[in-house]
Formats: sequence, structure tokens, C-alpha cells
Amino acid sequence: MGMSELQQDHPNTSTFFRNVSCDYFPCHAGVDEREFNCLFCYCPLYALGPSCDGDYSYTESGIKDCSRCTRLHKGDGGMAIVRAYFPQLAELARLDAQQHATDEGPTHDGASS
Repeated sequence: MGMSELQQDHPNTSTFFRNVSCDYFPCHAGVDEREFNCLFCYCPLYALGPSCDGDYSYTESGIKDCSRCTRLHKGDGGMAIVRAYFPQLAELARLDAQQHATDEGPTHDGASS
């Protein structure tokens, strides 16, 4: 199947995007190229560590390797999965912001940054 055929098979939308020009396309085995969704190229669930429920492993150096995971790359259902995890992601963001505010201390106007 040629590049233009792949691009027309499933149109790019706000919930589906395929980048057939990417050097790594398709980067996860086991997903039909016509339904491969690149929208979550950088997985928003990565920060959840073991709580993401994806098919991942850790490298010897401790880096999370998600190359076996296809959860967010099959068709346009990835957005619903991310929405389901949004409370946990929002809590991580809140904790991160709180940590940065503590690390940076007060700003010159007396408020925490």
C-alpha cells in the first residue's frame, strides 16, 4: 500500500492522526497501518509508571520502554483512554507544580512561584 493510499484510508481528525512520513512509522508492531494512530506519539500515560496498564518494560538503565504497547495507537479510541486516566494525570501535574513552587521559593513580590 502506497503512502497516499494510507493517508486517505483514515482521514486525520482531532482524535486521529497518522504520520506516514515519520522515519519510525509504524513504531509499534501489531497495529494495522491503516488504523495506526500517531496522535499520542509521546504517551500522556508514560508518567503513570506501572499504573498506565500498558504493555511496557523497563530497560536495564531504568527507562520505561513502551514500544510493545498499542493501547493508544489503534484507531481513534486513544482519547477515551486518556480521558479515563485524566484524574491521575491531573494529580501528578498538581504535585509537580507544588514541588516546583516549594523548590523555587517565594517570588520577589512575596508570592510562591
